Amino acid sequence: MRIDQVALIPAYVAAGTAVLALLVDLIVPGRRGPVMGVTALGMAGVMAAAIAVGAGGERRTAFCVGPDQCSLVLDPAAAIVAGVFAALALGALALSVPLLRTGEVPVGEYCFLLACSLAGAVVLGGARDLITLIVALETLTLPLYMLVGLRRGAREGGTAAVTFFVVSVVSTAVALLGAALVFTATGGVHFSDIAAGPAHLAGQSAEVGAPVAATGALLKVGVVLLLVGLGFKVAAVPAHAWAPATYDGAPLPVAAYLSTASKLGGVVALLLVGVSAARPVLSTSGLTLAVLATLSMTVGNLVALRQRRMVRLLAWSSVAQAGYLLAPLGALIAADEVTPLLVAAVIGYAFFYVVLEFAAFGALVAVRGAGDGGRIADYRGLARRSPWLTAVLVLALAGLAGLPPGLAGLFAKVAVVRSLLGGDATWLAIVVAVNAVIGLAYYVRVGATFFTPSEEAGEVVALRARVPWAVATSVGVAAVVAVLVGFGPELVMRAAGTFG
Repeated sequence: MRIDQVALIPAYVAAGTAVLALLVDLIVPGRRGPVMGVTALGMAGVMAAAIAVGAGGERRTAFCVGPDQCSLVLDPAAAIVAGVFAALALGALALSVPLLRTGEVPVGEYCFLLACSLAGAVVLGGARDLITLIVALETLTLPLYMLVGLRRGAREGGTAAVTFFVVSVVSTAVALLGAALVFTATGGVHFSDIAAGPAHLAGQSAEVGAPVAATGALLKVGVVLLLVGLGFKVAAVPAHAWAPATYDGAPLPVAAYLSTASKLGGVVALLLVGVSAARPVLSTSGLTLAVLATLSMTVGNLVALRQRRMVRLLAWSSVAQAGYLLAPLGALIAADEVTPLLVAAVIGYAFFYVVLEFAAFGALVAVRGAGDGGRIADYRGLARRSPWLTAVLVLALAGLAGLPPGLAGLFAKVAVVRSLLGGDATWLAIVVAVNAVIGLAYYVRVGATFFTPSEEAGEVVALRARVPWAVATSVGVAAVVAVLVGFGPELVMRAAGTFG
């Protein structure tokens, strides 16, 4: 087995950060500063290591049993994904300062769990077999169960954590069943083995006497189950019910990390499985994601119209955004060839969503603190009391809606529709356009609330001490993500080469 230790450096740094956070908390108990400082330095180290290893443009591999059978690959695209995850974790830690200062959450355990989640996220971008992919996804997700319910005496957090855990277990079981069926049909777990399914199946069927059609049907069912199970990570229908309760019951910094990192992880996993593994074998996977996209957009937008709590509205909006993310991904998998336009639509929308969603939660932390997002009606008069925070929230919501002046979101939605029209998925482009119009109703309603005079003075009080910190954190994360992604043709071509 061939192992390039350099490819594992970002994962080593992330895992070491988690262990070091616990050790520092043990040596200096009750001291928040040293623990948070060590964790922040470790997360910055993960980002630096990913950039340094990926800057050379080399393709480094680990755990290889053959020329095209490697469990972990660190190329420029995987390095960028690891760097973005590190930026999100660092931003979530910065937003958590008000929460950790109150003593509601033990700082050592909090930093340890956040760093453990980052370790799984770093490995995820380079996973090239089903086992590594699922283990990395679960390592990203499992610490979040604890982070959601870690606040002392918070009943809502405990309920949200249990809901999150139960739905996650069911979805993981579905994904594992799908992976088992894929392995049974192809005899391998590496993406290269799955991609070579037809030739591999013909040889195996001749040996065991199994009809190729029956084995092909088994592969088709396995891929569909695997994609549906992975859809949980992006809060796509039907594995979406956990998102509103979990986001609303979790502390706002945890909800910010959960709604961005977990969704980005799901997109990366679906991109790897759908494009690198299943696309050469089955067109069914593209149709599966198109159906999930349609259901997610429609259900998310319609239910969001009835929401009265801010975080629940963002959660149901996140379900709808999952549909917008899956639409070009489904078209990409179903297309005859991987085109840069489709790849740009998938990658661009994912990263624009991450920036806009994190900015929205950062503004909520500045307004409400790290505990609870409150009711939408509580934000009446915010424009008069905190005009700068209102501007951040309006820009974030306008971007998620695809309206100017939120040019990032407008560009992302236009790119998605163009890619669908260019990929012969006109019906899906129409569904995206119709749902985007439906989404305007609740985004505009929330934006108008900020400018509505408050009935009770003092109903919304901007916490001045937290405003610079939260806004600076959101701007910092957006800047880091923009630099890492580059939004240039070079990244698109690298991604097309990676997933093609």
